[in-house]
Amino acid sequence: MTKAYRICIQCIMDTTDADIEFDEQGVCNHCRKYDELAAKGLSCGAEGERRLQQLVEKVKSDGKGKEYDCIIGLSGGVDSSYLACQAKRLGLRPLAIHMDNGWNSELAVKNIENIVKKLDLDLFTYVLDWEEFRDLQIAFFKASVIDIEMLTDNAITSIVYKIAREKKIKYFLDGQNITTEAIMPKSWVHLKSDLKNIKAIHQRFGMRKIISFPLIALWRKLFYKYSRILQPICLLNYMNYNKPEAISFLEKEVGWKYYGGKHYESIFTKFYQAYVLPVKFNVDKRRAHLSSLICSGQITREQALKEMEIDLYLPEQLKWDQEYVIKKLGFTMEEFEQIMNIPVKSHLDYPSSVPIYEMIVRVAESLHLTW
Repeated sequence: MTKAYRICIQCIMDTTDADIEFDEQGVCNHCRKYDELAAKGLSCGAEGERRLQQLVEKVKSDGKGKEYDCIIGLSGGVDSSYLACQAKRLGLRPLAIHMDNGWNSELAVKNIENIVKKLDLDLFTYVLDWEEFRDLQIAFFKASVIDIEMLTDNAITSIVYKIAREKKIKYFLDGQNITTEAIMPKSWVHLKSDLKNIKAIHQRFGMRKIISFPLIALWRKLFYKYSRILQPICLLNYMNYNKPEAISFLEKEVGWKYYGGKHYESIFTKFYQAYVLPVKFNVDKRRAHLSSLICSGQITREQALKEMEIDLYLPEQLKWDQEYVIKKLGFTMEEFEQIMNIPVKSHLDYPSSVPIYEMIVRVAESLHLTW
Protein backbone atom coordinates (compact mmCIF):
# COMPACT_ATOMS: atom_id res chain seq x y z
CA MET A 1 0.00 0.00 0.00
CA THR A 2 1.31 3.45 -0.94
CA LYS A 3 1.95 5.74 2.01
CA ALA A 4 -0.06 8.92 2.26
CA TYR A 5 2.11 11.94 1.60
CA ARG A 6 3.67 13.46 4.69
CA ILE A 7 6.43 15.99 5.36
CA CYS A 8 8.46 16.63 8.49
CA ILE A 9 7.39 19.65 10.53
CA GLN A 10 11.01 20.54 11.33
CA CYS A 11 12.96 19.88 8.11
CA ILE A 12 11.62 19.23 4.59
CA MET A 13 12.23 15.49 4.32
CA ASP A 14 9.08 13.72 3.18
CA THR A 15 7.67 10.39 2.06
CA THR A 16 9.69 10.40 -1.15
CA ASP A 17 12.02 8.62 1.26
CA ALA A 18 10.10 5.35 1.56
CA ASP A 19 11.74 4.53 4.90
CA ILE A 20 11.05 7.84 6.65
CA GLU A 21 9.53 7.67 10.12
CA PHE A 22 7.77 10.36 12.16
CA ASP A 23 7.35 10.70 15.92
CA GLU A 24 4.13 11.82 17.62
CA GLN A 25 5.07 15.47 17.13
CA GLY A 26 5.64 14.98 13.39
CA VAL A 27 9.45 15.22 13.53
CA CYS A 28 11.22 12.77 11.23
CA ASN A 29 13.96 10.26 12.02
CA HIS A 30 16.44 12.30 9.96
CA CYS A 31 16.16 15.27 12.31
CA ARG A 32 16.67 13.03 15.31
CA LYS A 33 19.65 11.37 13.63
CA TYR A 34 21.13 14.78 12.85
CA ASP A 35 20.93 15.74 16.51
CA GLU A 36 22.69 12.51 17.51
CA LEU A 37 25.48 12.99 14.97
CA ALA A 38 25.91 16.65 15.89
CA ALA A 39 26.12 15.84 19.60
CA LYS A 40 28.80 13.20 18.97
CA GLY A 41 30.71 14.64 16.04
CA LEU A 42 30.63 18.44 16.16
CA SER A 43 33.18 20.30 18.26
CA CYS A 44 32.64 24.00 17.72
CA GLY A 45 33.54 27.10 19.71
CA ALA A 46 36.41 27.03 22.22
CA GLU A 47 36.29 23.24 22.62
CA GLY A 48 36.37 22.74 18.86
CA GLU A 49 39.34 25.10 18.54
CA ARG A 50 41.22 23.25 21.28
CA ARG A 51 40.62 19.84 19.70
CA LEU A 52 41.41 21.23 16.26
CA GLN A 53 44.77 22.54 17.42
CA GLN A 54 45.58 19.18 19.00
CA LEU A 55 44.81 17.42 15.73
CA VAL A 56 46.83 19.91 13.71
CA GLU A 57 49.85 19.55 15.97
CA LYS A 58 49.59 15.76 15.70
CA VAL A 59 49.48 15.90 11.90
CA LYS A 60 52.44 18.29 11.79
CA SER A 61 54.46 16.17 14.22
CA ASP A 62 53.85 12.91 12.37
CA GLY A 63 54.61 14.62 9.06
CA LYS A 64 58.01 16.01 10.03
CA GLY A 65 60.68 15.17 7.48
CA LYS A 66 58.10 14.24 4.85
CA GLU A 67 57.21 16.18 1.73
CA TYR A 68 53.55 16.38 2.80
CA ASP A 69 51.88 15.87 6.16
CA CYS A 70 48.39 15.17 4.80
CA ILE A 71 46.42 14.53 1.64
CA ILE A 72 43.25 16.24 0.46
CA GLY A 73 40.79 15.59 -2.36
CA LEU A 74 40.06 18.67 -4.47
CA SER A 75 36.99 18.70 -6.71
CA GLY A 76 36.49 22.44 -7.13
CA GLY A 77 33.33 22.26 -5.00
CA VAL A 78 32.56 24.27 -1.87
CA ASP A 79 33.54 21.76 0.81
CA SER A 80 36.87 20.64 -0.62
CA SER A 81 37.86 24.16 -1.68
CA TYR A 82 37.12 25.64 1.73
CA LEU A 83 38.86 22.71 3.42
CA ALA A 84 42.00 23.37 1.37
CA CYS A 85 41.97 27.03 2.45
CA GLN A 86 41.57 26.08 6.10
CA ALA A 87 44.34 23.48 5.91
CA LYS A 88 46.77 26.10 4.62
CA ARG A 89 45.60 28.62 7.23
CA LEU A 90 46.42 26.09 9.93
CA GLY A 91 49.92 25.62 8.56
CA LEU A 92 49.44 22.12 7.18
CA ARG A 93 51.24 20.88 4.09
CA PRO A 94 48.64 18.99 2.05
CA LEU A 95 49.08 17.23 -1.26
CA ALA A 96 45.96 17.96 -3.29
CA ILE A 97 44.50 15.10 -5.33
CA HIS A 98 42.02 15.59 -8.16
CA MET A 99 40.38 12.79 -10.10
CA ASP A 100 39.44 13.71 -13.64
CA ASN A 101 36.65 11.36 -14.70
CA GLY A 102 35.88 13.22 -17.92
CA TRP A 103 32.90 15.17 -16.57
CA ASN A 104 34.50 18.30 -15.08
CA SER A 105 32.70 21.55 -15.80
CA GLU A 106 34.78 24.52 -16.96
CA LEU A 107 33.97 26.27 -13.67
CA ALA A 108 35.32 23.35 -11.65
CA VAL A 109 38.59 23.34 -13.61
CA LYS A 110 38.97 27.09 -13.16
CA ASN A 111 38.17 26.87 -9.45
CA ILE A 112 40.84 24.23 -8.97
CA GLU A 113 43.39 26.29 -10.89
CA ASN A 114 42.66 29.37 -8.79
CA ILE A 115 42.84 27.49 -5.49
CA VAL A 116 46.08 25.68 -6.31
CA LYS A 117 47.71 28.92 -7.47
CA LYS A 118 46.45 31.07 -4.59
CA LEU A 119 47.35 28.52 -1.89
CA ASP A 120 50.56 27.34 -3.57
CA LEU A 121 49.46 23.70 -3.42
CA ASP A 122 51.02 20.76 -5.18
CA LEU A 123 48.31 19.07 -7.25
CA PHE A 124 48.26 15.50 -8.49
CA THR A 125 45.60 14.82 -11.12
CA TYR A 126 44.58 11.24 -11.80
CA VAL A 127 42.89 10.84 -15.18
CA LEU A 128 40.56 7.86 -15.46
CA ASP A 129 40.53 5.69 -18.55
CA TRP A 130 37.47 7.20 -20.21
CA GLU A 131 36.39 4.11 -22.16
CA GLU A 132 36.48 1.93 -19.05
CA PHE A 133 34.62 4.50 -16.96
CA ARG A 134 32.03 5.03 -19.68
CA ASP A 135 31.43 1.28 -19.90
CA LEU A 136 30.91 1.10 -16.14
CA GLN A 137 28.47 4.02 -16.16
CA ILE A 138 26.52 2.50 -19.05
CA ALA A 139 26.35 -0.82 -17.16
CA PHE A 140 24.87 0.95 -14.13
CA PHE A 141 22.30 2.72 -16.28
CA LYS A 142 21.27 -0.62 -17.80
CA ALA A 143 21.15 -2.21 -14.33
CA SER A 144 18.58 0.46 -13.42
CA VAL A 145 20.09 1.05 -9.96
CA ILE A 146 20.05 4.37 -8.17
CA ASP A 147 23.66 5.06 -7.18
CA ILE A 148 25.58 5.51 -10.41
CA GLU A 149 27.85 7.93 -8.56
CA MET A 150 29.25 5.13 -6.38
CA LEU A 151 31.65 4.44 -9.27
CA THR A 152 33.26 7.87 -8.93
CA ASP A 153 33.18 7.81 -5.13
CA ASN A 154 34.80 4.37 -4.98
CA ALA A 155 37.51 5.38 -7.45
CA ILE A 156 38.34 8.56 -5.53
CA THR A 157 38.79 6.57 -2.32
CA SER A 158 41.00 4.05 -4.11
CA ILE A 159 43.22 6.78 -5.55
CA VAL A 160 43.57 8.63 -2.24
CA TYR A 161 44.70 5.44 -0.47
CA LYS A 162 47.08 4.57 -3.30
CA ILE A 163 48.80 7.96 -3.38
CA ALA A 164 48.89 8.25 0.41
CA ARG A 165 50.58 4.85 0.62
CA GLU A 166 53.14 5.78 -2.05
CA LYS A 167 53.94 9.12 -0.38
CA LYS A 168 53.83 7.65 3.16
CA ILE A 169 51.14 10.15 4.16
CA LYS A 170 49.29 9.24 7.35
CA TYR A 171 46.33 11.65 7.32
CA PHE A 172 43.50 12.30 4.88
CA LEU A 173 41.64 15.59 5.29
CA ASP A 174 38.07 14.63 4.44
CA GLY A 175 35.62 17.32 3.30
CA GLN A 176 32.63 15.36 4.58
CA ASN A 177 30.88 17.24 7.34
CA ILE A 178 27.83 17.01 9.55
CA THR A 179 26.37 20.50 9.17
CA THR A 180 25.77 20.26 5.41
CA GLU A 181 25.73 16.50 4.74
CA ALA A 182 24.36 14.60 7.73
CA ILE A 183 20.99 13.88 6.18
CA MET A 184 20.80 11.39 3.32
CA PRO A 185 18.31 8.48 3.16
CA LYS A 186 19.98 5.08 2.87
CA SER A 187 17.65 4.17 0.02
CA TRP A 188 18.96 7.08 -2.08
CA VAL A 189 22.57 5.85 -2.10
CA HIS A 190 24.46 2.59 -1.85
CA LEU A 191 27.52 1.38 0.03
CA LYS A 192 30.37 3.08 -1.83
CA SER A 193 32.92 0.34 -1.12
CA ASP A 194 30.66 -2.44 -2.44
CA LEU A 195 33.09 -3.67 -5.08
CA LYS A 196 31.21 -6.96 -5.28
CA ASN A 197 28.15 -5.04 -6.47
CA ILE A 198 30.14 -3.03 -9.01
CA LYS A 199 31.75 -6.14 -10.48
CA ALA A 200 28.45 -8.05 -10.60
CA ILE A 201 26.65 -5.25 -12.44
CA HIS A 202 29.52 -4.75 -14.86
CA GLN A 203 29.85 -8.47 -15.52
CA ARG A 204 26.19 -8.60 -16.47
CA PHE A 205 25.87 -5.38 -18.48
CA GLY A 206 29.40 -4.22 -19.36
CA MET A 207 31.08 -4.69 -22.72
CA ARG A 208 34.76 -3.96 -22.01
CA LYS A 209 37.34 -5.57 -19.76
CA ILE A 210 38.20 -3.34 -16.80
CA ILE A 211 41.99 -3.21 -16.54
CA SER A 212 43.15 0.13 -15.11
CA PHE A 213 40.08 1.58 -13.39
CA PRO A 214 40.91 2.17 -9.70
CA LEU A 215 38.53 0.38 -7.35
CA ILE A 216 38.62 -0.53 -3.68
CA ALA A 217 36.87 -3.42 -1.95
CA LEU A 218 35.07 -3.24 1.37
CA TRP A 219 37.62 -5.44 3.16
CA ARG A 220 40.54 -3.26 2.06
CA LYS A 221 38.80 -0.07 3.15
CA LEU A 222 38.06 -1.63 6.54
CA PHE A 223 41.69 -2.73 6.81
CA TYR A 224 42.90 0.83 6.21
CA LYS A 225 40.37 2.15 8.70
CA TYR A 226 41.18 -0.14 11.59
CA SER A 227 44.92 -0.43 10.97
CA ARG A 228 45.03 3.38 10.96
CA ILE A 229 47.44 3.35 8.02
CA LEU A 230 45.59 6.35 6.67
CA GLN A 231 43.53 8.26 9.21
CA PRO A 232 40.63 10.41 7.95
CA ILE A 233 40.08 13.77 9.67
CA CYS A 234 36.80 15.60 9.04
CA LEU A 235 38.35 18.99 9.76
CA LEU A 236 35.19 20.99 9.06
CA ASN A 237 33.46 19.32 12.01
CA TYR A 238 35.85 21.18 14.32
CA MET A 239 34.85 24.58 12.93
CA ASN A 240 31.69 26.64 12.76
CA TYR A 241 31.26 25.58 9.15
CA ASN A 242 28.62 27.71 7.49
CA LYS A 243 28.11 27.04 3.79
CA PRO A 244 26.88 30.51 2.67
CA GLU A 245 29.77 32.09 4.58
CA ALA A 246 32.22 29.61 3.04
CA ILE A 247 31.01 30.48 -0.45
CA SER A 248 31.41 34.21 0.26
CA PHE A 249 34.92 33.61 1.62
CA LEU A 250 35.99 31.56 -1.40
CA GLU A 251 34.64 34.09 -3.88
CA LYS A 252 36.52 36.90 -2.16
CA GLU A 253 39.79 35.16 -1.31
CA VAL A 254 40.50 32.78 -4.20
CA GLY A 255 38.28 33.96 -7.07
CA TRP A 256 36.08 30.89 -6.70
CA LYS A 257 32.77 30.82 -8.59
CA TYR A 258 29.57 29.01 -7.61
CA TYR A 259 28.21 26.43 -10.06
CA GLY A 260 24.56 26.30 -8.93
CA GLY A 261 24.05 23.26 -6.68
CA LYS A 262 25.71 20.67 -4.43
CA HIS A 263 28.21 18.66 -6.51
CA TYR A 264 27.21 20.50 -9.68
CA GLU A 265 30.91 21.06 -10.39
CA SER A 266 30.51 17.82 -12.40
CA ILE A 267 28.37 17.97 -15.55
CA PHE A 268 27.33 14.35 -15.09
CA THR A 269 26.50 14.77 -11.39
CA LYS A 270 24.35 17.79 -12.18
CA PHE A 271 22.42 15.86 -14.84
CA TYR A 272 22.17 12.79 -12.61
CA GLN A 273 20.89 14.71 -9.58
CA ALA A 274 18.71 17.22 -11.39
CA TYR A 275 17.21 14.94 -14.06
CA VAL A 276 17.90 11.19 -13.70
CA LEU A 277 17.10 10.94 -9.98
CA PRO A 278 13.85 12.96 -9.96
CA VAL A 279 12.51 11.61 -13.26
CA LYS A 280 13.34 7.92 -12.83
CA PHE A 281 13.63 7.45 -9.06
CA ASN A 282 11.39 10.24 -7.70
CA VAL A 283 14.33 11.52 -5.66
CA ASP A 284 15.25 15.19 -5.28
CA LYS A 285 18.47 15.33 -3.25
CA ARG A 286 17.89 19.00 -2.53
CA ARG A 287 15.50 17.83 0.20
CA ALA A 288 18.33 16.11 2.05
CA HIS A 289 20.89 18.86 1.43
CA LEU A 290 18.53 21.64 2.50
CA SER A 291 17.29 19.65 5.50
CA SER A 292 20.86 19.37 6.79
CA LEU A 293 21.18 23.15 6.52
CA ILE A 294 17.88 23.59 8.39
CA CYS A 295 19.02 21.30 11.21
CA SER A 296 22.34 23.13 11.47
CA GLY A 297 20.56 26.49 11.64
CA GLN A 298 22.01 27.86 8.41
CA ILE A 299 18.67 28.39 6.69
CA THR A 300 15.04 28.37 7.79
CA ARG A 301 12.48 25.77 6.79
CA GLU A 302 10.59 28.49 4.90
CA GLN A 303 13.70 29.36 2.89
CA ALA A 304 14.20 25.70 2.06
CA LEU A 305 10.61 25.27 0.89
CA LYS A 306 11.00 28.35 -1.30
CA GLU A 307 14.19 26.87 -2.74
CA MET A 308 12.30 23.67 -3.60
CA GLU A 309 9.88 25.69 -5.74
CA ILE A 310 12.71 26.59 -8.12
CA ASP A 311 12.93 24.34 -11.18
CA LEU A 312 15.86 21.95 -11.11
CA TYR A 313 16.67 22.85 -14.70
CA LEU A 314 16.01 25.75 -17.02
CA PRO A 315 14.64 24.25 -20.26
CA GLU A 316 17.55 25.36 -22.48
CA GLN A 317 20.16 24.18 -19.98
CA LEU A 318 18.43 20.80 -19.66
CA LYS A 319 18.39 20.41 -23.43
CA TRP A 320 22.11 21.18 -23.66
CA ASP A 321 23.14 18.97 -20.75
CA GLN A 322 20.91 16.10 -21.85
CA GLU A 323 22.28 16.09 -25.39
CA TYR A 324 25.86 16.41 -24.12
CA VAL A 325 25.64 13.58 -21.57
CA ILE A 326 23.74 11.19 -23.85
CA LYS A 327 26.15 11.76 -26.74
CA LYS A 328 29.24 11.44 -24.51
CA LEU A 329 27.97 8.13 -23.11
CA GLY A 330 27.32 6.89 -26.65
CA PHE A 331 23.53 6.55 -26.44
CA THR A 332 20.98 7.68 -28.96
CA MET A 333 18.08 9.66 -27.49
CA GLU A 334 15.79 6.67 -28.10
CA GLU A 335 18.18 4.28 -26.31
CA PHE A 336 18.45 6.64 -23.35
CA GLU A 337 14.67 6.99 -23.06
CA GLN A 338 14.31 3.20 -23.11
CA ILE A 339 16.84 2.92 -20.26
CA MET A 340 15.02 5.62 -18.29
CA ASN A 341 11.83 3.55 -18.63
CA ILE A 342 13.33 0.28 -17.35
CA PRO A 343 11.70 -0.60 -13.99
CA VAL A 344 13.80 0.52 -11.03
CA LYS A 345 15.98 -2.18 -9.47
CA SER A 346 17.64 -2.35 -6.07
CA HIS A 347 21.41 -2.71 -5.81
CA LEU A 348 20.58 -5.75 -3.69
CA ASP A 349 18.99 -7.41 -6.73
CA TYR A 350 22.63 -8.03 -7.70
CA PRO A 351 25.39 -9.69 -5.63
CA SER A 352 26.48 -7.33 -2.86
CA SER A 353 28.72 -6.96 0.19
CA VAL A 354 26.00 -5.16 2.14
CA PRO A 355 24.98 -8.19 4.27
CA ILE A 356 28.54 -8.72 5.51
CA TYR A 357 28.98 -4.97 5.99
CA GLU A 358 25.87 -4.78 8.16
CA MET A 359 27.12 -7.73 10.21
CA ILE A 360 30.48 -6.00 10.75
CA VAL A 361 28.72 -2.81 11.83
CA ARG A 362 26.64 -4.72 14.37
CA VAL A 363 29.73 -6.41 15.78
CA ALA A 364 31.64 -3.11 15.92
CA GLU A 365 28.76 -1.43 17.73
CA SER A 366 28.47 -4.29 20.24
CA LEU A 367 32.19 -3.90 21.00
CA HIS A 368 31.80 -0.09 21.20
CA LEU A 369 34.30 0.40 18.38
CA THR A 370 34.35 3.74 16.60
CA TRP A 371 32.50 3.46 13.31
